[in-house]
Amino acid sequence: MSFEETKEYGGTKVHHRRGGKKASSHSQKLHHHSSSNKAEKKKFGNIRRLKRTVSRKSIQLLNNGKRLREDLAPWMKTIWVKLRLNTRRSMPDHKSYLENVYAPQAKVYDRMRAQGFLWGRKPMLAACAERLTDNYESRRQSRLGELVWVDLGGGTAENVSLMSKYIPLKCFKAIYVVDLCSSLCDIARQKVKENGWDNVHVVEKDACSFDPKEAEADLVTFSYSLSMMRDPFTVIDKMFSYLNPEMGVVGVADFYVSSKFDFPHRQMSYFNRFLWKSIFDIDNVDLGPERRQYLDHRLVRVFEYNSSGTIPYIPFIKAPYYTWVGVPPTDVNVEKAEAEAKRSRPMSFPPTFIYSVNWEDPIVDKPILNIGPEDVVLTLTSGGCNTLHLAAHGAKHVASVDLNPAQSALCELKVQAIKRLEYEDVWKMFGEGKHENIGEIFESKLAPWLSQGSLNFWSKKLHYFKDGLYYHGAMGKVLLAVYWMQVIFGFRKKILKFTTAKTIEEQRDIWTSFWFVKVFLYMPALVFSFIQHILTLLVLNKVVCWLGLGVPPKQYNLIGSDGRGMCEYAGATLHGAAMQTLMSNDNYFYRVCMTGSFTKESCPEYLTESCFKKLKDGLVNNISVHTDYFGSVLALRKYTKVVLMDHVDWLNDQLVEELAANLQKQVVSGGRIIWRSASLNPPYVKVFSAHGFDCHCVHRITDKEYNGCIDRVNMYASFWYADRK
Repeated sequence: MSFEETKEYGGTKVHHRRGGKKASSHSQKLHHHSSSNKAEKKKFGNIRRLKRTVSRKSIQLLNNGKRLREDLAPWMKTIWVKLRLNTRRSMPDHKSYLENVYAPQAKVYDRMRAQGFLWGRKPMLAACAERLTDNYESRRQSRLGELVWVDLGGGTAENVSLMSKYIPLKCFKAIYVVDLCSSLCDIARQKVKENGWDNVHVVEKDACSFDPKEAEADLVTFSYSLSMMRDPFTVIDKMFSYLNPEMGVVGVADFYVSSKFDFPHRQMSYFNRFLWKSIFDIDNVDLGPERRQYLDHRLVRVFEYNSSGTIPYIPFIKAPYYTWVGVPPTDVNVEKAEAEAKRSRPMSFPPTFIYSVNWEDPIVDKPILNIGPEDVVLTLTSGGCNTLHLAAHGAKHVASVDLNPAQSALCELKVQAIKRLEYEDVWKMFGEGKHENIGEIFESKLAPWLSQGSLNFWSKKLHYFKDGLYYHGAMGKVLLAVYWMQVIFGFRKKILKFTTAKTIEEQRDIWTSFWFVKVFLYMPALVFSFIQHILTLLVLNKVVCWLGLGVPPKQYNLIGSDGRGMCEYAGATLHGAAMQTLMSNDNYFYRVCMTGSFTKESCPEYLTESCFKKLKDGLVNNISVHTDYFGSVLALRKYTKVVLMDHVDWLNDQLVEELAANLQKQVVSGGRIIWRSASLNPPYVKVFSAHGFDCHCVHRITDKEYNGCIDRVNMYASFWYADRK
């Protein structure tokens, strides 16, 4: 007698047949499968440790000896051919040279080189595809289906396969893969036939003499080919004879070395310039900077990314590459992307952003600022939420500045996500803090629009969206500690109940039932004072408050000058917010602290569908993000409104004087500045008054009518505004 039983192992259904030898045999197979998995993990454990320095492709190849032999055999033959050719007194013509070099490796070219070495190819194609389909350019939308693409030095047509991931190939009327090497063209023709690409044409011809049948091309790409062309300037000049003068896009990906004096993100040391130029010279590849400089001269640069990528089978060494996208200077709708300054974080800052959300209540700011369509606003970036809110309220321009490059990267990502993604994707990223397809949408939709600094940051930190954005960053680590405290002390469920209370009365009852709240409310004064000192020493000291909560030493001292300890200050902040504001549909600040995510009923305004639509319809384009000193961006233009947040609390007396003098110069007459302070009576108010500002306090935490809660954040002791006389 036998019967079947179904069980689940890690989500996989396994059928067991009980009775007889079959069940025993099946059980042995399961045991063997489990043991082999463990053996594989142990066997390849050391290889996985090298994943940061060895390409994933190399690891895959090393795990398969047959594949390794298949790859190395043609490559060894290629190296021998190059050595033989380079030792001759005279080089063969370019076509013969290419054929001699690439014929032995043509069959494995895509697998080994194109997919595991040419790292700039995908970013370049994604950046080009995004510009061809830009939602903010209706003229480009009308061209879809009639586009012509010329891929110069296209080799095996692998670019066509890759481009299909970013834009449907049916959007192109014709695609020309132009290459001088017969062996690579044969592979390309075979690929075209296998995939049924009716609009793809393989042309075996010199790029200097090629003309598309349609007489005009919308996209021209050079994928690791410009550095191999013996007459690159002629090719570029020839390209202009058929490039669409109004809407054309040119994309380049290649290896590079910088010039001796170059743009900050291109600049290399003498050693690297000498090393890589010498290595690639053996391969008859010229990495001189003049090719890119000529592109900069003839075209308008709109995107550039400089990085380095791993090399198959060679650990610990990375080759420099760049991705570059430009448009004709006759395209009047495009502004040139200025050479980006290389910004490093100050040594006192953590290696990530401090704040993932703004800690200033925009509802309180709104009537004080009274933003209008002619307002030019300067604000500190912080989490970037209020920057988006100011734009949504209709400001003509919002300049957002922060000295921490990571804060700028976060704000820039939010801006581009609103521009390029649908609402549900933006909600997942910044509402829930997680997105299951973050890698795919980042590569195809967001990365092509980010600055070099932001790309560098998010390329390393994209995992934030895998396990919760709001548990990352400096403050995120504090929130993660709070989460584990909830779990360890057994009040996680009660916290969730607290954040979902339907009424303020229900929320108050839950809050006052927590044992730690009872202790702090009813303990004797002497005991309370002792515990305050212990908590301040261990948890709320200057180091933790700065690196975890973003409270600098100067502001920390301001709190003490009002006669309040940090423990008392923090307790009053939380208690006031818990007793006076509802977490479930209003106070999103503390809800995200306790749960790690927002809800659509309790979230920043920019995450609501109505505000998202206003921003996406064009208001988001009024934002500029700067990584710089506040004073440097203040000096760029005149402003009608300036949001200082709590920035002045951070400054010493000399810097306060400089700031006040600069505000006097740059804020127009009748303009307004606002700020918050951890002090009830910040000492710098008189400095602003002396520099032509009429200062007013909106409210203080001690005002009786507010019952210890002046806004949903309730973190500051006072809120001020000043009008320029």
